[in-house]
Amino acid sequence: MSSSPTALVTLAGGCFWCTEAAFEQLAGVVSVLPGYMGGHDPAPTYEAVCRGGTGHAEVVQIAFDPVVIDYETLLTAFFTIHDPTTLNRQGHDVGTQYRSAIFYHDDAQRAAAEAMIARLTAEGVWSAPIVTEVSPAASFFVAEAYHHQYFRRNPQQAYCMAVVAPKAMKLRRVFAERLKAD
Repeated sequence: MSSSPTALVTLAGGCFWCTEAAFEQLAGVVSVLPGYMGGHDPAPTYEAVCRGGTGHAEVVQIAFDPVVIDYETLLTAFFTIHDPTTLNRQGHDVGTQYRSAIFYHDDAQRAAAEAMIARLTAEGVWSAPIVTEVSPAASFFVAEAYHHQYFRRNPQQAYCMAVVAPKAMKLRRVFAERLKAD
């Protein structure tokens, strides 16, 4: 592992169990924490966020080594594993807490996110417009401990088998050359 300083990226792409399970596989990703961002409640809980009244999105905050994996590659992975054209939903998960969002930590991240969305739009990758929100990172609230590494601990749970596993496998397939060594 490199001794370079880590950088942060915070992404919302639906259920944080899915995004955590996908991103933790990538070489250069140091940690993936599920949590909440982008709302108004000063102390959000999973139950309150799920009810949709806090304004928070389920997010993952990823610490990564930019010498091993760059921000643009992480954004490419993000746009690979979720549908950025569905407003406030991913599959059967519906509500603003499941919105597609990139919470940038500096102007360079903002510019790169906006440029990638413009490029994907110009290339016509999706038949519908990309609705991914690009907003400044705000207070990050770490999710309750039972959400951490949820897929790893519960691979046989029905939601994990039906929703999380296919997203994690898609990332493994598309980014095979970027995976952590087993």
